[in-house]
Amino acid sequence: MIGKCALCGGTLSRADDIVCEFPEGAIVTAGYRCVACGEEIFDGEDIDRLIGAARKIGAWGGKTTLRRKLSRSGRGTILRIPVDLERALSIKGDETVDIEVAGKKRFVVQVV
Repeated sequence: MIGKCALCGGTLSRADDIVCEFPEGAIVTAGYRCVACGEEIFDGEDIDRLIGAARKIGAWGGKTTLRRKLSRSGRGTILRIPVDLERALSIKGDETVDIEVAGKKRFVVQVV
């Protein structure tokens, strides 16, 4: 167990049957699942294994990887999203995003 669920405060327990679906296929992997709400999360090692498996089936890497430099503004850090990615995802700039920690040096940003 790694702690409490960020969504409901329930207990997270280890699960080895988490299914991650991609257009190229599905991967069954390990991670943590909330016993109360079913939310599934991964630690850094789980993410590394998942990315490795996704690369093998062609679902990760290639042109989807972008490298950008972070910058500072006041006491915060800014991550700029390139205009071509804004267009591809239909982002206007006023959306709300969820930011989820996915490892020691990894996070996931999702437009909600």
